[in-house]
Amino acid sequence: MTLRPSSGTATDAAAAAIRTGRTTLGIELGSTRIKACLIDADDPAVVLAVGAHEWENRLEDGLWTYALEDVWTGLRAAYADLVADAQRRHGVDPAEITAIGAIGVSAMMHGYLAFDAHGELLVPFRTWRNTNTAAAAAELTELFGVNIPLRWSVAHLRQAALDGEPHLDRIASITTLAGHVHERLTGRRVLGVGDASGMFPIGASGADYDEDLIARFDGLSAGAVPPLRALLPEVLPAGADAGALTAEGARLLDPSGALRPGIPFCPAEGDAGTGMVATNAVAPRTGNVSAGTSIFAMVVLERPLVHTHHELDLVTTPAGDAVAMVHCNNGASELAAWASLFGRFAAASGTPLSSDAVFEVLLREAADGATDAGGILAYNHLAGEPIAGLPAGRPLVVRAPEAEFSLANLMRAHVYGMFGTLALGMNVLTDPRHGEGVAIDRMFAHGGVFRTAGVAQRMLAAALNAPVAVGDTAAEGGAWGIAVLAAYRRRVAAQPGIALADYLDGTVFADAAVSVVQPDPADAAGFAAYLDRYRAGLAVEAAAVTAL
Repeated sequence: MTLRPSSGTATDAAAAAIRTGRTTLGIELGSTRIKACLIDADDPAVVLAVGAHEWENRLEDGLWTYALEDVWTGLRAAYADLVADAQRRHGVDPAEITAIGAIGVSAMMHGYLAFDAHGELLVPFRTWRNTNTAAAAAELTELFGVNIPLRWSVAHLRQAALDGEPHLDRIASITTLAGHVHERLTGRRVLGVGDASGMFPIGASGADYDEDLIARFDGLSAGAVPPLRALLPEVLPAGADAGALTAEGARLLDPSGALRPGIPFCPAEGDAGTGMVATNAVAPRTGNVSAGTSIFAMVVLERPLVHTHHELDLVTTPAGDAVAMVHCNNGASELAAWASLFGRFAAASGTPLSSDAVFEVLLREAADGATDAGGILAYNHLAGEPIAGLPAGRPLVVRAPEAEFSLANLMRAHVYGMFGTLALGMNVLTDPRHGEGVAIDRMFAHGGVFRTAGVAQRMLAAALNAPVAVGDTAAEGGAWGIAVLAAYRRRVAAQPGIALADYLDGTVFADAAVSVVQPDPADAAGFAAYLDRYRAGLAVEAAAVTAL
């Protein structure tokens, strides 16, 4: 599919669509950027305007967090940037943007936002990046018989009980970041099923939390935590009525007062769900890889998994279909740090390059490296990595004296390292020796690292030993995906019963043009050799965590 920014003769039509509200707005709060994307409600491939605001998490008292004030500052800034973009591109005065066809909110999944009965935050937001919940996650995994990752909301809640945290005496609700923003904008405490599946396991119907497991949790935590059902947000599938923008919400998003209340909302979703939508990976035997601060793979299942694996999370698509997820806390941040270093070198040498240009040079250099990275290993672990058994992170580059140390091999090692832990988890899902042997027809990839045509895509195909597709949605990602879900909400209102997969195939991706790369046998063999060394070298990484 080609995302089409409106221009030229389309400008008048785009301006008319914006002025009359024939649009949908997607807002996604990512780990480093808050993005807003306005699309044509009738042709979601047309991106009318975009906006963004950079932000960053911080480590406070040993826990990764964001201040809620920064959430609202960032949302307003991203929306204002989008409004300014609409004026630049289409001549639409900001005061004319009074209506939008539908809005959707997405954000990084999991974590812990706990509130009292008056809506006051009880403890600082604990993000998905924290790994202090190992005792709770292990206890709940054994109790439930399904894997409960460290980052899930229920693990944070149970860990607070195990630690005897005093805020539990006042707790009245818990939610995700997307759920919180949605509630403030609409007044409704609801959550899309995909995001909810990262709070607590979803039942076999794919429509609501697993009641049997809720009863088990309540039995375990009686006296320490209120009944879990009362704490959790209501679950909604994609396309459902999730409320409308209130007057207070309109002021929060647009302090200028131009935006009017009453705009319908789709259910809030997590970044995993919007990534599936943005890559049209919601049908069985399809999957997607999202590469950002974290990196994760999602594969829609044909059947339940046979065993419980700590490497595999069971979540859902935004429509409620079962998905196996391999989530790694560490994605492209370390690669970006090295790119920043080389960018500074270029500037210091008198030849400054843009960030995108630096990435392109380094990734194209990586394409020329040895298929096994010449004996160099790169670990991208800035934070703990449960799949690799690491409680904390220490980024490392390791080589033997005889390794072929070149820029090409170093950069290939960094790209391979970005996919290393992901490959460990995906092997559990796809290798029949682990008892699953899940078949994958094609994986779709998105994220900024895939903007340089072919390079990261080719190496991901080698890492997964599966075809990898990339389209023009690769860099737009989740903000566009949640805007599409908002457009789907409009379509369901007009055409009840249309399935999400059918809507994506027939409307959004009908003219899809994607680039598909098959795994190259030499690259696949080289990555397999790299991964063997990578797995063995995790002992070095573990020693660094202990020593440094």
